[in-house]
Amino acid sequence: MLNRFLPNENVKSIFDIQPEKLKKRGIKGIITDLDNTLVAWDVRDATPEVVKWFEQMKEHDIKVTIISNNNLDRVKAFSDPLGTPYVYSARKPLRRAFNRVAKEMNLEKDEIVVIGDQLLTDVLGGNSAGFYTILVVPIVQSDAKITQFNRRIERMILNYFRSKGKISWEDE
Repeated sequence: MLNRFLPNENVKSIFDIQPEKLKKRGIKGIITDLDNTLVAWDVRDATPEVVKWFEQMKEHDIKVTIISNNNLDRVKAFSDPLGTPYVYSARKPLRRAFNRVAKEMNLEKDEIVVIGDQLLTDVLGGNSAGFYTILVVPIVQSDAKITQFNRRIERMILNYFRSKGKISWEDE
């Protein structure tokens, strides 16, 4: 049961995810969370480093779509300047938005990775929909109120995975 929360891979940040490595694995698309994955949940715009990461993916013909449970204003304001497609109010961990994005990308599930900072939404949703999942350490340790409850449950699951040697990094 808990294996549905286990990511295929875990890294410190999105910047550890390089397009060359993705291409070698046959990856042509990324579905990524926004808040605390790309930028802190209370940061409106992409940082120069995030902009560069998106440009690198584009240069390697890797499609990127942002999928967020946040509202239209938040997700649109972040995504539009990057010229990247997005889904807001995605209702993660439900599979529907993940599957819709895969269809819009016109890619097979094994050609897409799902990246996010939460086990209960991003990893569970990506795994349930049949994608390869990558968990990143949250950018900041503070969260929006709605996420704070999830983090308590998540910490218990992460501690279990750490005790079994399935997750190696620690929150900072």
